[in-house]
Amino acid sequence: MNILQINASARSSGSNSTRLADVITARLKARNPDAVVELRDLASTPHPVIDEAALGALFTRAEQRTPEQVSRVALDDALIAQVQSVDCIVLGVPMYNFGIPVQLKTWIDAIARAGLTFRYTENGPEGLLTGKKVYVALARGGIYRDTPADSQVPYLKTVLGFLGMTDVEFIYAEGLAMGSEGVDKAFAKAEAQLNELIA
Repeated sequence: MNILQINASARSSGSNSTRLADVITARLKARNPDAVVELRDLASTPHPVIDEAALGALFTRAEQRTPEQVSRVALDDALIAQVQSVDCIVLGVPMYNFGIPVQLKTWIDAIARAGLTFRYTENGPEGLLTGKKVYVALARGGIYRDTPADSQVPYLKTVLGFLGMTDVEFIYAEGLAMGSEGVDKAFAKAEAQLNELIA
C-alpha cells in the first residue's frame, strides 16, 4: 500500500488537522506495516496558484510551450503523478472561514486536469482517479458537522467524486476552540470514530 498524506494547514507545526491526519496515517501504517508513506506539507512547500500565466501554459500545446511554461506545467504534473501512484490519501483539513484552506484549493486545482484525472464523455464527466481510499481529517474550532454551515464536506465530496475518488471517510475533531477540555473531547471522539473505521 502506498499512502499519501497531504497537510493543508497554513501552519507547519501546531496544526490540529495535521495532528489528526498523523493519527490516521499511523493507524493505517500499523495495519499495513509494509506501507510506504509520502508526505506533502502545503505550508512548507506551497504550490503556486492558478493565475493567467499558469492558464496560458496549460492551454498551450505541449510542443509550443516556452521553457517557463514547461516548468510551470511540470509542477502540476508532479502532483498528478504522485496522486496517481498511491492507493490511499489522507487529507488534513482545517476550517478557515467556513471553507477549505487556499493551500488545499490550489492542490485540487493542480490535480484536476481534463484528460488525465477526469474526462468528459457522451454520458457526462468521468473521474479517472479511481480505486483509491481517502480519509479526510477535519479540524474545526466550532461544531459544524451535519449543519448548513459546513461547506467543506459537500465540496470535498463533490470534487473528489468528480475526479473518481468516491470512497471517502470524514473524521471530525470539532469544538477545538472551546477550551482545553474541548480539545481533549474532540480528539477522543475522533479516536472513537477511527476505531470503527480502522480496526
